Amino acid sequence: MNYMKKGEFKNGDRACSRRDFLKKSAAAGLSITLGGISLSSCKIKPKTIPVAMKIAPMDKVRLGFVGVGLQGSSHIRNLLRIENVEIKAVCDVVEWKVARIQKWVEEAGQPKPESYFRSETDFKRLCDRGDLDLVMTATPWKWHVPVCVAAMKAGKHAATEVPAAVTLDECWELVETSEGTNRHCVMLENCCYSNRALLTLNIVRKGLLGEIINGCAGYLHDLREIKFNGKNEALWRTAHSVTRNGNLYPTHGLGLVAEAMDINRGDRFDYLVSMSCNSRGLNLYAAKKFGKNDPQAKQKYTLGDVNTSLIRTVKGRTLTLIHDTNSPRPYSRIDRVQGTKGIIEGYPDRIHIEERSPAHRWETVESYMDEYQHPLWKNIGHLAKGAGHGGMDFLEDYRLIEALLKGRYPDMDVYDAAAWSAVSELSERSVAGRSKPMDFPDFTRGNWKTNPQIFIPDM
Repeated sequence: MNYMKKGEFKNGDRACSRRDFLKKSAAAGLSITLGGISLSSCKIKPKTIPVAMKIAPMDKVRLGFVGVGLQGSSHIRNLLRIENVEIKAVCDVVEWKVARIQKWVEEAGQPKPESYFRSETDFKRLCDRGDLDLVMTATPWKWHVPVCVAAMKAGKHAATEVPAAVTLDECWELVETSEGTNRHCVMLENCCYSNRALLTLNIVRKGLLGEIINGCAGYLHDLREIKFNGKNEALWRTAHSVTRNGNLYPTHGLGLVAEAMDINRGDRFDYLVSMSCNSRGLNLYAAKKFGKNDPQAKQKYTLGDVNTSLIRTVKGRTLTLIHDTNSPRPYSRIDRVQGTKGIIEGYPDRIHIEERSPAHRWETVESYMDEYQHPLWKNIGHLAKGAGHGGMDFLEDYRLIEALLKGRYPDMDVYDAAAWSAVSELSERSVAGRSKPMDFPDFTRGNWKTNPQIFIPDM
């Protein structure tokens, strides 16, 4: 499988073909294999891209949804609460899950949506319908890109759960399909919509932290029970821990810091280095739960318990990104944003601003809410009450629908989806190459230098 894009590539200052690079890297001992797949390390040659797409406002958003398990059904509940949304079609490989959503939609006063459950690829029939504006997916990771690409090629906008893609090829496929079809492709990163995340962004935009220079983020979530419970995510997520070693789930923590650093809008990710510790947690947990002779206890898990990646931006900002899903620990995303005048972080939530906070002491984030709470939460936060993950799931769905209804550019775009998701393969490469630096592709092809800020600067 080709893990960089077709055509010409750059290695340093020299243009090279993929075949030439593979020959040279193999001769130098630089070729690596991840999960049985050979990867290379070239940079794509930039090309001209279209101007930012513009779409006409819609009277209503006609929607098809693919993958209605735990998170997918949560999105459906949100969408049924948002005005001018019609759920026209539902797809899942489990028939009863589709029937459940059909019932919910009818109970909400809408016509019964069409069902699709014939096979894993039945989403293609859904995408080919002529009465859809948007296709959303909350499937296992391997289907995110196929669903989005099928939707965009069929003339629909696309939205996907995280991560948007697993490989660099998939990232480029999303970008190039979005550009070629003039259709939005949005990653549904709910953690960018929490009350504190938007407070942080507002504080950054107001200049209270000064120049942003550093950040720390991560996904630190004990998923051992989920990986071995025999249902839902265990049916596919655990397999990634068997074959891959890197940061497999980067976007939950990364999104907030990327927005604070204006990534793709004045700066961009330049390169990363990554390393993982030994893999111990899953074997120990499986042995305790099932017995030391159980196949799950004896299985070799490639994923190191803790992966740490360091990222540097073109403008010299740095951030630490951590992935830890195999260890006994409380949940955290860290969410640290540090500037020349102060710092804010989560878990626990706290803030310090020079000449405003007591010297060498933290203040509570809550003490800044009255003055700096983001307008989005001030104005419509009440609509999110009772929704998943503290309301941030609802707000991400609401803002996407609002953008389509108003013909407005979405809060996050396909370039964000690609840049944030690219961490997965780049970290795997770096780990396999003894923490060798790995360059980020410039998915914007230079437009990051002039792109305006778009993530909710105002309501």
